[in-house]
Amino acid sequence: MANSRVVMEWVAKADEDFLFAQKHLQDEESFFAPLCFHGQQAEKYLKAYIVANRLAFRKTHDLIELFEICSEHDGTFSEVEDEAKRLTRYYVDTRYPAVWPTGYTREDAVDALAVAGRIREFIKTKLSLK
Repeated sequence: MANSRVVMEWVAKADEDFLFAQKHLQDEESFFAPLCFHGQQAEKYLKAYIVANRLAFRKTHDLIELFEICSEHDGTFSEVEDEAKRLTRYYVDTRYPAVWPTGYTREDAVDALAVAGRIREFIKTKLSLK
């Protein structure tokens, strides 16, 4: 049996990132790149599913790789494949300003959070957390 405490820690941290970004999107007229990044952190929902099902994975932030692990275990993950692909571009490998993405818009942030929300609901349903 998977360690439910660890699964819930992944979900709690993912919810924290998602809800933080969702709230700040309502208030912000800028800072769209960090909000998009927080949407990408839906990776943590995928990791919660992986841990819950005792699937092997390496340390990665690649949503496509994590999605493929989930999809091999459960074919219905095809329902959120496009979402995983869309969010992948918002990951930032470093926090140094010279490589921080710029040019993201409110529309990008709205889309990133909508997509993350679909992954969030999908995984929570799979984990019976709704």
